[in-house]
Amino acid sequence: MAFHVSLVGRTDLSGEIYRQIRQAILDGRLRSGERLSPTRELAAALRVSRSTVTVAYESLLAEGFATSHTGAGTFVSHQLEAKRPASKTRRSIHAIRVRGVWETISPPTVFVRARFDFRTGLPDASLFPHRAWRRVVARALRSHEMAAGVYENPAGDWDLRAAIARHIGISRSVSGSPDDVIVTNGTQQALDIIARVLLEPGDVVAVEKPGYLPPKYLFKALGARVIGVPVDSEGLVVEALPAEARAVYVTPSHQYPLGVAMSLSRRRALLTWAEHNNAVVVEDDYDSEFRFGGRPLEPLQTLDSTGRVVYVGTFSKTLLPTLRLGFMVVPPSLREAANKAKHVTDWHTAMITQSALARFIDDGAFARHIRRASRTYSERHEVLTAAIMRDFGDYLDLVPSSTGLHIAAYARRASVNHIDAIASRAFDLGVAIQPFRVEGEPQAGIMLGYGAIETARIAEGLRRLRRCFDERATRRPEAA
Repeated sequence: MAFHVSLVGRTDLSGEIYRQIRQAILDGRLRSGERLSPTRELAAALRVSRSTVTVAYESLLAEGFATSHTGAGTFVSHQLEAKRPASKTRRSIHAIRVRGVWETISPPTVFVRARFDFRTGLPDASLFPHRAWRRVVARALRSHEMAAGVYENPAGDWDLRAAIARHIGISRSVSGSPDDVIVTNGTQQALDIIARVLLEPGDVVAVEKPGYLPPKYLFKALGARVIGVPVDSEGLVVEALPAEARAVYVTPSHQYPLGVAMSLSRRRALLTWAEHNNAVVVEDDYDSEFRFGGRPLEPLQTLDSTGRVVYVGTFSKTLLPTLRLGFMVVPPSLREAANKAKHVTDWHTAMITQSALARFIDDGAFARHIRRASRTYSERHEVLTAAIMRDFGDYLDLVPSSTGLHIAAYARRASVNHIDAIASRAFDLGVAIQPFRVEGEPQAGIMLGYGAIETARIAEGLRRLRRCFDERATRRPEAA
């Protein structure tokens, strides 16, 4: 690619070209072996004589920063150690004030790899039907719509919205037309759009406690006041909801992190509460496609008769997180505003991926993939839960769950700090788990995902984890 050199206000043109290219080599922007622009091309781009550029290149060659090959060109020297491009530091890192809310948010760690990965929200990439997906992507690239090269409807590709509406109508009894569906870049963008449509700074949002942290961070970042509401064996405790809440964020089918399902009576009570308090319920149905026992409960959106529920779904758990595809089904009263919010957020989600997914669903490939993956995840769920009950009874109380891609267990005696220490020690042994805690209370526990770990590796991963619990338990009180 053409290298940018600024000569505005400079007098020593050859020297300036030399210094800027030399600095780009030193800080890693120009990599070892990379071809420099031909002298004639760079001279034309900079509006200088060719001899001016030639002098600069000769200096680079003389000092060993570049090498020249007759007939091939001038290249960055292979003898130089490759460096990561450096970030540019201005006069002071404190020159620009950052809102305090960002200091309370922890960066994600899911991109860190582990040999025995029990983290949540990660599907098994080896189960992804790559061959079938390549076919639908190729068809999408050949389509007339993709060749048009224009921006599309912010709500998303019509065929995909129709396919999603059919799929969730059949698999989850969610009622809605394609007009009610908005395609998003994952669940988090759906929640961002909902918050922008509904919330004013200072408005109250109720979330589950314990609960999924990214939505909590998001609502706080947008200026909302977030209040945690307890969760028990039947899900969200509706009686504890604050009357002033403008919105309630829940994961009723597979509560995160505990894994319990909200009972039918609680679902009805929540909808009644929302109607009486003029609030909106955001239903995050993130991994309920995978169910291994018990009768499925109707989503809140299906039970809703007054247009109070926004249903949010994702393909990150069923397919791949890297696709960044999610959706929401909005009630008619929010449709126009939500479409506008999607537009001002990023206009629309990548159209080629949307078109490919529409075909993938319509061809039946998505349903076949869900059936195959469910058999694998069901086996892992059974192996994992049996092992926790058999080998960790001294340390953990398993929370019963028959849905999704993770299970949870409360620690019997370990404090929050102890659980964090166990997780840290486990990671040193190649085992990745996720602790959870109940805000304001001493309760703590761990989540164990089974999407990203092979069935054959579960036993060894748990053996190493048990070792961490044993080490902690045998430490002297004063050392703990």
